[in-house]
Amino acid sequence: MKFKQMKNKSLLIMALIMVVSIFLVSGINQPQDDAKAIIEKADNKRLGKTSTSTMSLKIIRPKWTREIELKLWTKGNDFMMILITGPARDKGTAFLKRGDEIYNWIPRIERSIKLPPSSMLQSWMGSDFTNDDLVKQSSMVNDYEHTLMGKEEIAGREAYKILLKPKEEASVVWGKVEAWVDTEEFLFLKLAYYDEEGKLINTLLGKNIKTMGSRTVTSLLEITPARDPGNKTVLEYQSIEFDKPIDDAFFSLRNLKNIK
Repeated sequence: MKFKQMKNKSLLIMALIMVVSIFLVSGINQPQDDAKAIIEKADNKRLGKTSTSTMSLKIIRPKWTREIELKLWTKGNDFMMILITGPARDKGTAFLKRGDEIYNWIPRIERSIKLPPSSMLQSWMGSDFTNDDLVKQSSMVNDYEHTLMGKEEIAGREAYKILLKPKEEASVVWGKVEAWVDTEEFLFLKLAYYDEEGKLINTLLGKNIKTMGSRTVTSLLEITPARDPGNKTVLEYQSIEFDKPIDDAFFSLRNLKNIK
């Protein structure tokens, strides 16, 4: 009887040791794993398998404001098409992303131009968004290492704060990115972009949370440059559809100049 009790006690101790060991090991790896999973979930919710949307982009300066109307088609992170529908002087201008290649169709000279990697930090259509922000969109999931820094409140909502540092082999323009992701809806509430020296360049806020295209989204994106706090650009969704089939052939150079 005494031997049986000792045996049961030994088995219980061994079980406890195994549970504690598993907990400790998972505790070491979990923050990074969770951070990547959070970013991936937010990224998938933002893009879906495909998306088709209409938007307005407002460039705001202390003495003037300019507005651009556009259509956007995406398929995962590899394919994107942007068509400018207004104003008249920019109408028909289009951008195509296929993998790592970016093309710009300029209707007034009837030519498509391949954008070099060096142009990714340049302004997109005179706005505070860069070419990387709106066209290339470096993969926040695959191009960065992720670290969960804790939780903070953004505009009255609880958010995960995650540090993204580029992988050595990744071709990205930012030295690091800080992301705040809503803990309930997994939406990007705030993104802070830094250069390689750790200097803040742009801050992006996701606002006006509502249901569009059967999903909860931040329907308004506001970006402000750190060096010019009086400037900002506001991108607002007018409509959006998710997961509507789009063939890869849609994202072609031929379609770039003919898209309506």
